[in-house]
Amino acid sequence: MSHAPGEPPIRDAATMMLLRRSAAGASILMGMRGATAAFMPSKYVFPGGAVDAEDAGAMLARGIGEPHRRRLMAEPRNGQPADPDAIAAAALRELAEETGLLIGTADGPHSGWPGYAETGISPDAGTLVYLFRAITPPGRPRRFDAHFLVADAAAIAGDPDDFGRACDELSHLHWVPLAEARALNLPFITEVVLAELAELVHAVPHHADLPLPDTVPFFDNRGPAPRFAQIA
Repeated sequence: MSHAPGEPPIRDAATMMLLRRSAAGASILMGMRGATAAFMPSKYVFPGGAVDAEDAGAMLARGIGEPHRRRLMAEPRNGQPADPDAIAAAALRELAEETGLLIGTADGPHSGWPGYAETGISPDAGTLVYLFRAITPPGRPRRFDAHFLVADAAAIAGDPDDFGRACDELSHLHWVPLAEARALNLPFITEVVLAELAELVHAVPHHADLPLPDTVPFFDNRGPAPRFAQIA
């Protein structure tokens, strides 16, 4: 389905939800978009952005695993399945650009991305978890098919509190207690995704791997009427 006349095209986007867990509780990394931003100004969001053409050829130590790969390819737009590794690569790249934090390994192909190139770390999507998908409704200045991925902060290569390499796209970067995050000035969809994340990890020990969601909720706004689906 092509975009309607007068509507901006829908672009794939990747969002990284970085979760930090300890015996004291869980926190999520968030930052605030600028007041003059064209999309979601002054809102607290997760690091992320549009998938670039170059992301399809990114050199990763590992691509994203199953069933996340299959789920990312489900419900294709215009009959063309999404590229799971490009989406995962975009999430890792945007995380590095907007926060300076890297998820990767020293044992992998060289990456030219800022942060990765200087440290010799190869981006690694092997532990990412696909949690949520939402297409921006019509009438917005920009429209995205947004894929929300979760990573455990234990996978960060380096200091999780060092944002010294971050660009200036997000301000007030900080770890927000998961139980308090929904009190921030958030886009509606971010509130919904936070509730999904809290439900996913609430009974899981902090030292355990991130669990696999039973399904991926999908807010589909491609057509004239909103549609809600579950990607199994």
